Amino acid sequence: MNSSLRYCPDLLHYSRRISREVRVGNVGVGGENPIRVQSMITSDTRDTAACVAEVLGLAEAGCEIVRITAQTRIYAANLENISREVRAAGCQVPLVADIHFKPDAAMEAAKWVEKIRVNPGNFVDKKKFEIREYSDAQYAEELERIRAEFTPLVQRCKDLGRAMRIGTNHGSLSDRIMNRYGDTPLGMCESALEFARLARENDYHNFVFSMKASNPKVMIEAYRLLVARLVDEGPDWNYPIHLGVTEAGDGEDGRIKSAIGIGSLLADGIGDTIRVSLTEDAIYEIPVARELAAPFAKGGVMMQTEAATCALTPSYNPFSYQRRASSTLTIMGHELGGEKTVRVFTTQECWNALAHKIAGMGDFKPEIIWEKSGVVEIDPRDEAAISSLNAEAEPRLVSVKDGLDLGVIHAFRELAFRVDSRHPILLKDTLNPPAGETDFLKALLPAARDIGSLLCDGIGDAILVRGETAPGQSLRLAYNILQAAGTRIFKTDYVACPSCGRTLFNLQHTTQKIREATGHLKGVRIAVMGCIVNGPGEMADADFGYVGGAPGKINLYVGKTAVKFNIPEAEAVARLTDLIREHGKWVDAPEPSLLTD
Repeated sequence: MNSSLRYCPDLLHYSRRISREVRVGNVGVGGENPIRVQSMITSDTRDTAACVAEVLGLAEAGCEIVRITAQTRIYAANLENISREVRAAGCQVPLVADIHFKPDAAMEAAKWVEKIRVNPGNFVDKKKFEIREYSDAQYAEELERIRAEFTPLVQRCKDLGRAMRIGTNHGSLSDRIMNRYGDTPLGMCESALEFARLARENDYHNFVFSMKASNPKVMIEAYRLLVARLVDEGPDWNYPIHLGVTEAGDGEDGRIKSAIGIGSLLADGIGDTIRVSLTEDAIYEIPVARELAAPFAKGGVMMQTEAATCALTPSYNPFSYQRRASSTLTIMGHELGGEKTVRVFTTQECWNALAHKIAGMGDFKPEIIWEKSGVVEIDPRDEAAISSLNAEAEPRLVSVKDGLDLGVIHAFRELAFRVDSRHPILLKDTLNPPAGETDFLKALLPAARDIGSLLCDGIGDAILVRGETAPGQSLRLAYNILQAAGTRIFKTDYVACPSCGRTLFNLQHTTQKIREATGHLKGVRIAVMGCIVNGPGEMADADFGYVGGAPGKINLYVGKTAVKFNIPEAEAVARLTDLIREHGKWVDAPEPSLLTD
């Protein structure tokens, strides 16, 4: 890989990436347009009335582009009726056909909707999880086959004025890509670029890219690498970017994971359209997406960063995770820094509010009091303060001073780049903590975006959440951010896809049942997938998978290998827990946690 690749012009200042405009019906994406919000309906595509009602509901809630699954040509043909009825209702929201595996479905869908979404990993290309070596000749032969199958769709989209999303998902790469590049961000980029080159061969440019993953670290690295590769290819490769964390899950966890992945990239100026994928009714995705996009509207607060430019540390690589090296300190009996656990701080006020139940909080307790930690807080632009700290003989815990008019991500990056690496860093979710009660969603999303982004960059040895003022909720938020960033695992991790028209069971109800049965399994990753399209490939690095195989029937996986087939849905959760026991990952549930307000 070209070591000089850069994905944004300045890591210490916000500026939105300049992209060309792509037209999706009457909606412009990229260019000077605002960040567009998308979602996907969950109704069966053959049910015209249900699909139309859901599209209209999403549009009314503020969704600007709506996606509909079209798994076969028969399903795709009904997009004609859906589109006609949506337009007859006076709604002009652009419709997108979600295509997997079937080129003939894509060709049919292009007649009726404004955009086609294809996944290079499972459109034409092979994905049988075969281990083999591809010679250059065999690799080229498969590319020719892809060219023959993909070019007619490109030509149809070009002739009809349709847009396209070339959407690569981690875990659903083809065998050809997997065997040459592995299941990596580099493989994701190469897969998408191959399809983009075929589009460009036909002078077709009305497309956007996406690099989705359920792991925020993988997602962030993949998008950064993609943008860097596009810059390297040349100025006319400035295609818009669609952001999404695939299979984010539900509730707080889904929102936190989405905020880390989507929000951190938006903060670096990457992203022209977004979709928050929650295992909930699609209508609940819209306010989350709009809240994530709001700070990056023209003139938004994130434009205000005036940190002085400084040289980056040579060890920092934005395309590959590595934790920032620091010395180890012991504060209030807890070690932090170096390779030690990232610690959870709280204020003295919150500590006092929780003091009566700290002993019963198990793994989820506050660990260090901010005011008693001896932390040195400085303005990262202050040359004298930086020099004084770096001249000290012993390592000190350091953080950014409150009250500065700096974005959190940029401020802590500059701090990390300028102070000696031996000094551990305490991350804060806000430099201007609120007084009084706060709105939890408005506190959750920026905290997850800012702290999560920095943790995914390897920056941070402890965290302090103050944007949420309720003591128990702020503590829970801190631990959930650590979990979602993969920094400190203290509970089960779920990869749960959002419902769509392909889903073979009630995802929301089933996910809750699985949570109730397995939520105490620390460090176990369980994927809940509605159909074979999203499993096994898109389960990525899950330990166990629960996948819809047929109506009323479930297949169970260990990793990407199916081991139990056609289990009646009523028995499947119990059989999943049996499978976890068989593989030595089961422990009995502890007494209920006291982590409440």
